Amino acid sequence: MSDSPSRPHDGNPHQAMGPGREFDTIRGFMSRWGALAVGIGDDAALLHAPPGRTLVASTDACVEGAHFREGWLSPAEIGARATAAALSDLAAMGARADAILIAFVVPDTWRARLDEVADGIAQALAPTGARIAGGNISRGSAFSITTTVIGSAPQVIPRSGARPGDVLLVTGLLGGPGGALRAWEEGRTPTVWARERFARPVPRLEAGQIMANAGVHAMLDISDGLAADARHMAAASNVVLTIDPALLPCGPGVSPADALVSGEEYELLVACPPEIVTGMLTEIRQRFALPVTIVGKVEAGPGSVQLSADGMASPSERFTDARRVEFGAGHDHFSG
Repeated sequence: MSDSPSRPHDGNPHQAMGPGREFDTIRGFMSRWGALAVGIGDDAALLHAPPGRTLVASTDACVEGAHFREGWLSPAEIGARATAAALSDLAAMGARADAILIAFVVPDTWRARLDEVADGIAQALAPTGARIAGGNISRGSAFSITTTVIGSAPQVIPRSGARPGDVLLVTGLLGGPGGALRAWEEGRTPTVWARERFARPVPRLEAGQIMANAGVHAMLDISDGLAADARHMAAASNVVLTIDPALLPCGPGVSPADALVSGEEYELLVACPPEIVTGMLTEIRQRFALPVTIVGKVEAGPGSVQLSADGMASPSERFTDARRVEFGAGHDHFSG
């Protein structure tokens, strides 16, 4: 993929569109997005894969009533969150973000808020270098944003590459989104930190690329909770992931138990050879104010996840105890 989608030959960054309320809405988006959007108005976007890079694509949906409720977030935060959640899937593959396609379903009650939603999308997208290449807009009964992200990478990192002897790393601090959700559902106001983590997650695109270039073996983003997503990596790699709760990077007021099941984190879980950890973390710390924490290790065995049964003081002594305990699943979109 080139640095940006192809543009029309007349120098205008977009195709001309005819009259109509739908196209007026699209023109409104374009005026707010400015240079962040290119090639809007044709039937499809034109993208080019650069030599030596693999295309990476993912789609994510953000639906009112399922991912947020009225009053939880501002329209701008909804747009930013939907964009960041989709971009996080590229980060988990070690890819850069090149282009996105956005599909809206818009009830009549949401039409006046679309400008703010568009501003939130722009705020999340601007730091990434990606461009909005197209999408769709439709009327419907529940507001939703479906975002397709397209990126590229010289070395794609799957979730299936974890190997015995690898160490497990987690970026950021865990527990904020789960804490915000519990507060809202119980009629309380979330802490400022927890609300910000839910409303404006940060896709770890640059950190993911550094890790991929350093030679990590497996990555995925923590969208369903560390407990659930670790089991996905373990199953895909056919290994045992052992996690020490005492090592988990918990946010303010968050217990290890809550950190394990807090979904919608959009942090990275990484399996990598121990010999590359020091150099990789040094580079990340020099470039970003991003904590990266060793939380466990990978062992041989059928795909499963276990907790270390005790927390020992010395890092060299952790995981030497043979006692292990299984822990429960995290978030499931179809549970309940």
